[in-house]
Amino acid sequence: MYKSRLCASSPPNAFAVTGEDVSAFSARLCRAHANCYENLPVFAALCLVALVTSHAAVTDPLAPRAVASRVAQSVTHLTSTSVRAVQLRFGFFLVQFVIQIVWVVRLASSL
Repeated sequence: MYKSRLCASSPPNAFAVTGEDVSAFSARLCRAHANCYENLPVFAALCLVALVTSHAAVTDPLAPRAVASRVAQSVTHLTSTSVRAVQLRFGFFLVQFVIQIVWVVRLASSL
């Protein structure tokens, strides 16, 4: 059983921000959380541009698929570290990337 070096008497700032002092699952959770931010600025910027320019019809159809792919990537990240799971996780990332490329092309052609 894994025992963290932290205990109830530890100060609130006594944890490693990289997740090194937690269980393997908690470390994956920290990395999955950090990975959520890798696409967030681009995703948010594209959605904002679409809304501000009244071209939300460009992003609306694929937005649920992009979000579902993001959730699937995070869930896959949490459930396994096998080679197959990492490949699947990359596949979910690739779906998000392609959707964003499609949005860029469609927004650029509509502006």
